[in-house]
This record gives sequence, structure tokens and C-alpha cells, in this order.
Amino acid sequence: MPAVKAFRVLVATDGSTAARAALTTAVRFPWPSGARGFAVVAKETGVEFSPAVLVAALDHAADLTALRAQRSLATRWPDGQARVIEAEPVEAILREAKAVRADVIVLGWRGHGAVRRLLSGSVSRGVARRAPCAVLVVRRARRECRRVVIGLDASAHAARALELLTALTRPDGGHVTLLRAIDTMPVPAQALAPSGTRASVATEVARINDTRRAAAHKDLTRAAKVLEAAGWDVDQVVTEGAPLHDLLAVVAKTHADLVVVGARSATGLRHLLLGSVAEGAMNASPVPVLIVR
Repeated sequence: MPAVKAFRVLVATDGSTAARAALTTAVRFPWPSGARGFAVVAKETGVEFSPAVLVAALDHAADLTALRAQRSLATRWPDGQARVIEAEPVEAILREAKAVRADVIVLGWRGHGAVRRLLSGSVSRGVARRAPCAVLVVRRARRECRRVVIGLDASAHAARALELLTALTRPDGGHVTLLRAIDTMPVPAQALAPSGTRASVATEVARINDTRRAAAHKDLTRAAKVLEAAGWDVDQVVTEGAPLHDLLAVVAKTHADLVVVGARSATGLRHLLLGSVAEGAMNASPVPVLIVR
């Protein structure tokens, strides 16, 4: 039988505080058994860096950042490697992700390191929007990942998010909160309609909303069984508010260590290549956000 490809983790770093948080989180994260770790440092050079002394300083900074990243990786992956790529940051990260066949890219949010601010917010967004694999965006370091919130809808991306979560090595006391935000239908204003008509419309709207609630609970129950079979404790939450607001509220209420979302919403795109909930979570979540394609 052919060998099964090991899960591959690529950490993007520029040596900044945010990058160190990403490295700390990556080496402590409960990746699937047998995972391998890599790191990439982007180094941009161009006419604005023409003075030889500045070019030499950037080369030294990039090499030092890569060395430190490799030492961090070695605490979990003794064979972990860090490479310096001479390219614009987003391109460097995506190029290396392809080269190592990464299953997930880990990067910080808004870094300001010496190596051309690799982890600026725009770079994090650019990678998340274009990456062919999952992306873990880290705002602050997490040394454990016991409490997880996952936003589920009817999309294929959400299904893959659940699949990836199931593949993780369940930590002791691992707990998942499944969230489904449904869109309920309001009763339309019918001031001039006969009372019988208004009552009939209200009854039909209530039936539709009850059907949506029942379908949401059924979907979450199905997902819960999959996670429970993998050893996770599971709670289910169905809400009827704005999806991003409800997601962040549940993250706060459960003191989550991680939020997991699919890259695109089932209800359509609000951005070019990233769903509105995924984009909003990446911008606002106080805990790492795992965006799954």
C-alpha cells in the first residue's frame, strides 16, 4: 500500500512578537499524529534597498530569523526546516506552502519584524484569501487547545472544517462547541390585510422557521456524533442572530482557545475569496482562527 502523506504545517515568520506567538502556538497545537513542521521567512529586495550595507543587514536579519524559527520548530519537530525565500511576503508564503505541500499555514496577525513586516494585517488577509490549504491566524500565543468553537453551516468548507477538527489529536479535556446561526424569516407587515390572512401568513412563517431550527439541530447532532466518536465532549448551540456576532459571543462565553470556520459562507461571498464570517473572525477574534477550505 502507498504511504500516507504526513500532515504538514508551515509557519510564516518575520521574527516579530506576532510571529513568535504563531510559532509557540504551532509547536503546541494538537496536530494529527505524525505531523511535520516547516517555516518560511520572506525577504524582499529591490531598488529601494540598493545600498549594499542595507542589503547585507536584511540578509543577516532573514538568516537569523530563519535560524531562530528552526530552533523553535525543533522543540517538537527535530527535523523541522526553515527557509528564506526572496519574494514579496504573500508570494513567498504561498510558494513555500506549495513546495512543502502544506496542509495548513500558520501565521501571526500584524507583525512588525525586521524582515519587511511579513506579518502585516494585509499579508495575513492575502494569505488567507489565496491559500489552497487551511490557514491558522494567531493574534496571541496559545499553549493549549482544549476548548474549540466551530461555526457550521451547510457548505462544503464547513464540512471540511469538521473533518480537520476530527483529525486533530484530542487533548485531555477536549471540548467542542458546535454553533449554527440560522436565518429566520420575520412576519411581513400586513396592516391592510384581513385578520385571517395575517394569521395564515404568521402561521406559515412560524412553520418555516421551525423547519429551519429543526434542520439546524439535526445537522449539529450529526456533527456531534462524529466528534464524540473521536473522543471530544460536545455542546450544540443554535442561534438566530448575526453569524459573526454570535460566533464571537460563544467564543467569549466558552473561554475558547480556538475558533474554526469554513473559508466561505453557504449563503454567498461578501469578499472576493473569503467568506464574511471567516474574514470577520480573523479580524476580531481574540483567539487563533483556523480557516479551512
